Amino acid sequence: MSTKPNVLLISTDHWPAALLGAAGHPAIQTPTLDELCRSGVRFSNAYAECPVCIPARRTLMTGTPPRTHGDRVFKDKLTMPEIPTMAQTFRDAGYQAYAVGKLHVYPQRDRIGFDDVILDEEGRVQYGVLDDYELFLGDQGYAGRHFDHGMGNNEYVNRPWHLPEETHATNWATSQMARIVKRRDPNRPAFWFISYRHPHPPIVPLQTYLDLYRDIPIDEPYCGSWAASSEDLSLSLQANIARGAKLTSHQTIAARRAFYALCTHIDHQLRVLLGTLREEGELDNTVICFTSDHGDMLGNHGMWAKRLFYEYSANIPMILLGVAGDERVGYNRVDDRLVGWADVMPTLLDLAGVDIPDTVEGMSMVGAQRRDWFYGEVGEDNHATRMIHDGRYKLVYYPVGNCRQLFDLQNDPDELIDLSGSANHADILNSLTDRLISQLYGGDEAWVENGELVGLPDRDFLAGPNRGLSSQRGSHWPQPPRTNMPQIQWHSEGKDK
Repeated sequence: MSTKPNVLLISTDHWPAALLGAAGHPAIQTPTLDELCRSGVRFSNAYAECPVCIPARRTLMTGTPPRTHGDRVFKDKLTMPEIPTMAQTFRDAGYQAYAVGKLHVYPQRDRIGFDDVILDEEGRVQYGVLDDYELFLGDQGYAGRHFDHGMGNNEYVNRPWHLPEETHATNWATSQMARIVKRRDPNRPAFWFISYRHPHPPIVPLQTYLDLYRDIPIDEPYCGSWAASSEDLSLSLQANIARGAKLTSHQTIAARRAFYALCTHIDHQLRVLLGTLREEGELDNTVICFTSDHGDMLGNHGMWAKRLFYEYSANIPMILLGVAGDERVGYNRVDDRLVGWADVMPTLLDLAGVDIPDTVEGMSMVGAQRRDWFYGEVGEDNHATRMIHDGRYKLVYYPVGNCRQLFDLQNDPDELIDLSGSANHADILNSLTDRLISQLYGGDEAWVENGELVGLPDRDFLAGPNRGLSSQRGSHWPQPPRTNMPQIQWHSEGKDK
């Protein structure tokens, strides 16, 4: 029997750090994750280096930031860089390595070092792959009915799941990983990666979980004074607010309720997975990490989804449990050090006693080393946003219009007051600006003249059409033609990309 620890990495998509009962949220129901927080450590200052799916997942699996792995946009046909992945590093150390769920790499069947991947790619048939979740639905007699609910993958219209409970993607991923745990080789340790697709839209929770929130008051979005008038905001912010302006207050609360329902569904399904580990006798010898690629604004400041460095988009959950009795992790702790997805790989390797490849740029979250600041980046040219965070103050920069925002997260955790114009905070604003300038690369240097940020010319926002309903899927039986259908992404001009 193996004496080395197993490692279970749990990832979700679009889950803000604030959506945990343990973080003090007034409505969300997360009893399982709250118990994991009490049994390990919750990192309250965990951030996405690039808060959008593909770049974030490249960071997770390589331990490197976008500067190294090559994507800070959403390059859906960019292959993985030729550096060791987390999965390959564990395998090289004698581990069996399996993944279930959303991998979001290209080509889609690239296993990136895993022994096997049981794939759920959210119906992205344009890349020529029929994933394992759709094969499962076909085997159950529901071939091509994945999207009969009519909800979009990047919108907040919502309704209950339309097929039996056991066919929901959350249940499917859990059952697949539980079966992998049961089928493990007992002579070797295991690295397991379960990547839930939700609470990423389409927002299609089980009716059971909508009912659970029937009598729980749903908190309303908050809005900073700086966001009261969208005309005064940077181009990309105007575009995001215009995207959500079509939702009424009732629809906004309904979207948040349904989103919370998806989260609680995942939380409860984790009980099945943890129960499987316990009954298999592996729970105490398993390192567990729960996290998310980025969050979702959920209407806060009038904004939705990701690609932003405000807290609900960029601040992500990070919960870590060591093996039973590992004092490096401890229990019932909150750690406020600045951490990101590049740190997950070295942390899990460290706790497993596996050598960390020289290519890894993140740092172990259980080591003595702590960073003084954290750099974030997303988008390029007119669609770019950059961030510097020093643990208390956060600078958010939009080159279009040369717009800087400064927030004191210690006194203003909801970022209601922009301090960039405050004389009392001029020194911290200038210090963070200098730090941000030092990190610019790949064409961003053009935003600087004579050591000062000048950015790009301001532009007026012009809303474009959305004929594809933000990547709406259709009937998948018979299978759609496997052509180069465009991936529709919202950007500053509001047009399809």
